[in-house]
Amino acid sequence: MLDLEERAEIAIVRLAHGKVNALDVELLRAIEQTFASLDGHTAVVLTGAGRSLSAGVDLKRIADGGPQYVREFRPALSAAAKSVFYHPGPVVAAINGHAIAGGCVLAAACDIRLMSGGTIGLTELRVGVPFPGVPLEVMRHVLGPATRRLVLGSDLLAPQEALAVGLIDRITEPETLLDEAVAEAKRLARIGPDVFAFTKRQLQGPARERIEALTVADDEAATRMWASPDVREAIIGFMDDLTQR
Repeated sequence: MLDLEERAEIAIVRLAHGKVNALDVELLRAIEQTFASLDGHTAVVLTGAGRSLSAGVDLKRIADGGPQYVREFRPALSAAAKSVFYHPGPVVAAINGHAIAGGCVLAAACDIRLMSGGTIGLTELRVGVPFPGVPLEVMRHVLGPATRRLVLGSDLLAPQEALAVGLIDRITEPETLLDEAVAEAKRLARIGPDVFAFTKRQLQGPARERIEALTVADDEAATRMWASPDVREAIIGFMDDLTQR
C-alpha cells in the first residue's frame, strides 16, 4: 500500500496501492501514519509506484460505501493532506505520472514539485463533489489567484502548463525524476533544520491560519454534501461516462 525507503538519509515515501494509487481510507491513513512516524526534520520524497502519483479519490468506494464510509473518508483526506503540508522538514514531490484531484493536493502539499509526465489538476467539481476545506487551502497557498481557475475549471494540465501556473517547479525526464528529487531533498536538508522548519511555518502562515479557522460546522456541511444522494448519483454518472469513452 505504501513503501518507505531510505536513500542517503532521505526518506522516500512511495504510494503503491492498486493500478493508479487511488485514495481510499486505508491509503490516506497510511500516509498520515507514515509522516507522523518520521522524525520532524527528516527530508522526504513523495512519489508513486507505476504510472501515477495518484489518480485521485477511489470514487467506487465512495459510491458503494455510502454515508458511513464518507464519514470516515472525509477526515482521513484532510488529515493526510495536513500531515504532508505540516511536516517540518523538506518534502519534495516526484510526480511520476497523473496527479489528479486528491493526488494533485498531495503534490501541492509538498515544498518542491518535480514532474516527469502525465497530467495534474483538480477535477472535484467535474465529478460533482464539493471541495474540502483543508485541500482547498493547500491549493490556495500554492497557486494564489490561479486556484479559482483550476477549481472551477476542473482543468487537467500537462507538465508545461502546470509549470506556467506555478503548480510544479521543474519538468524532468522519467529516468532521472527520482534521482533529481532526492538531490533536491538533500539540498534543502543542508539548511539548518530549525531554520528550515521556522521559515516553512512563516511561508505557510496564512494557509495554516485559514486551516485552523475551519470550523466543525464547515467540515460537517462538506461531509453531508459528499454523503448526499445527489452527490452519489453525480459520482456514479461520472464513472459511467468514463466507462463509455
